[in-house]
Amino acid sequence: MKISKILYKPVGFGVGALSGMAASAVFGQVWKRLGRDDEAPSPTDEQRGWGEVLLAAALQGAIFAVVKASVERGGATATRRFTGAWPD
Repeated sequence: MKISKILYKPVGFGVGALSGMAASAVFGQVWKRLGRDDEAPSPTDEQRGWGEVLLAAALQGAIFAVVKASVERGGATATRRFTGAWPD
């Protein structure tokens, strides 16, 4: 196994957890700026309609995917700078 891959794994786990927290905070701010309630609806919230629940889920998924890809790409780039090899 390549050294770059070995070094990248523990860093990737830690950064992944942080990126999840960051994505959650970003989603919360975006949801508030859309003029919605302070909290996004839960899928089981009887008081919210299908449209609002699905909009929140789609928006949250998109934000998480972009943050995750950005963080992973940044981590791989940093690993290459540190080790000289791209983590496969």
